[in-house]
Amino acid sequence: MSTEDNKATTRRFFEEVWNQGKLTVVDEFCAPSFIYHTPTGPIHGLEGFKQFATMYRTAFPDLHIPMEDMIAEADKVVTRWTARGTHLGPLMDIPPTGKQATVTGIVIGRFEGGKFVEGWLEFDALRFTLTGSSQSVCCPTCSFLVLK
Repeated sequence: MSTEDNKATTRRFFEEVWNQGKLTVVDEFCAPSFIYHTPTGPIHGLEGFKQFATMYRTAFPDLHIPMEDMIAEADKVVTRWTARGTHLGPLMDIPPTGKQATVTGIVIGRFEGGKFVEGWLEFDALRFTLTGSSQSVCCPTCSFLVLK
């Protein structure tokens, strides 16, 4: 697969999985052995990733993640994004606040045979905010600062 094919797959993944919440297509985009490295530890396999995505889609049902930049070389695609959503469901140990949240980040995806086989996620943990908040709480299980 070409770098342009990998970029097109990445665009579809963001749109269909994250923005539309179509978790059934994860199998189409990711290899069964997919591993996703996150700040809180690796997520293994398709079901592990679906649970991860479900957690965020449940916490932020209106989640939208536009891609700001995309760079590809060889078997990797790097995407800079900004996620926005309303915190209407529980997120780990954090009860819903009803506040708007914004976080920026970068994900690197590695491809084999046209599918994601590995990914690395980094996001701006200290800037993650729930707009209009007044109290800061550090969430040790999710490694980011939440304002509520």
